[in-house]
Amino acid sequence: MKGTTRDGILSVLVGVALACSGTAFAGGPWLPENISSLGERVDYLYRVIFVITTIMLVLTEGALVLFVFRYRHRPGRRVSQVHDHPVVETVWSVIPGLILVFLAIYQWSAWADAKVRPPDSASAVRVQIFARQFEWHVRYAGPDGEFATADDVTMINQLHIPQGKPILVQARAQDVIHSFFLPNLRVKQDIVPGNTVLLWFDALKNGTYEIACAELCGLGHYRMRAQLFVHAPEEFESWLQGKSGTGAVPEDWGWDWKEGT
Repeated sequence: MKGTTRDGILSVLVGVALACSGTAFAGGPWLPENISSLGERVDYLYRVIFVITTIMLVLTEGALVLFVFRYRHRPGRRVSQVHDHPVVETVWSVIPGLILVFLAIYQWSAWADAKVRPPDSASAVRVQIFARQFEWHVRYAGPDGEFATADDVTMINQLHIPQGKPILVQARAQDVIHSFFLPNLRVKQDIVPGNTVLLWFDALKNGTYEIACAELCGLGHYRMRAQLFVHAPEEFESWLQGKSGTGAVPEDWGWDWKEGT
């Protein structure tokens, strides 16, 4: 067996071994701790997709190893040209298509809870987030329940929320595309200038967590980080009341809260 053939087979086998080990640990300890009610469903879908793609990888690379060995160069053996094979081409098109249809149907409930069915605004904590290079501006309505009034609470690079309550966020961007990323809550949402995005989540554990921008938004992208503070409900209310009226309203926020936006 020639060296190139041997090296090719070894490379394939190493890739398959790494894929199998990755499947065993998909959703493993290197992922950020999940603290949201939806996060476990997201992680489960990740594991399902990881297993499916690993099986396909093993089958594909296994066939490659078989063909490399079976059809290796031999003295006196002539190459035969194969231009098409309708059955094989149909199979490798239909099976991936069916897998995608299955995943689309299988994940619909989780997707709907994450992107289609927002929580009741009356029971949720409403927040506005304004993204711009290279910081996150956060605004809460004050005691009057209205945004863009004198009793608003505004923060920079800090998002404070109560534990166990739904959070309803309106987000906009000033300049370029930003991506609001809460790794511990399994939330990632692109924010496009000119559009108002509605997103929602909850946090089930007190603590301090990272907020990042997951979209390359300029030379200072690495600085666009913030902190998520999850408080006990009574601590959050105390914090919010203590901050009421301390924040100026930036002119460039320029939008009002609209239900269903």
